[in-house]
Amino acid sequence: MPFPLSGASLLVSAVLFGFIFGWLLHRARVTDTNVIVNQFRFRDFTVLKVMLTAILIGGLGVFFLHAGGLASYHIKPANLLGVALGAVLFGIGMVAYGYCPGSGLAAIGTGSLHALIGALGMVFGAVLFALSYDWVKAHILNIAALGSVRLPELTGIPDLVWFAGLAVLALIGFLALERRPRR
Repeated sequence: MPFPLSGASLLVSAVLFGFIFGWLLHRARVTDTNVIVNQFRFRDFTVLKVMLTAILIGGLGVFFLHAGGLASYHIKPANLLGVALGAVLFGIGMVAYGYCPGSGLAAIGTGSLHALIGALGMVFGAVLFALSYDWVKAHILNIAALGSVRLPELTGIPDLVWFAGLAVLALIGFLALERRPRR
């Protein structure tokens, strides 16, 4: 079954969904640098709740699009050292910037000048990564490289069971976060 949107209509829907996503980030208050920083201070778990919600909704979308033949998986290689180092750099950048990349771009939409300056820093970092990619590929990405693997294939447990388990853990996490005393 071919994907129902293509060409200009696909571009228009991508821009529309981008605006909707940015608006939702703003409504969830993750365009406020204090909310991001307080996540890392373990005082405000809004970011965690938004991310869990996005993962669950995105996962459902991917699951149904794939099941309906409208999308296919493109599995990137699992390079554990690269992912670990990237996660550390991402976390440091997020704390220093006060935003994650998506909420930073949404904050630019609200008129935040410091978010705009930080986004220029993201572009600079991306250029540095691109220029150093050959070295990274030769010296980092081949360490603890598992190849293109997925948990369902590794474990023999179907996608739906993995997704249901993730959903249950997310719901338990939501309940635990909502029941914890406010500071």
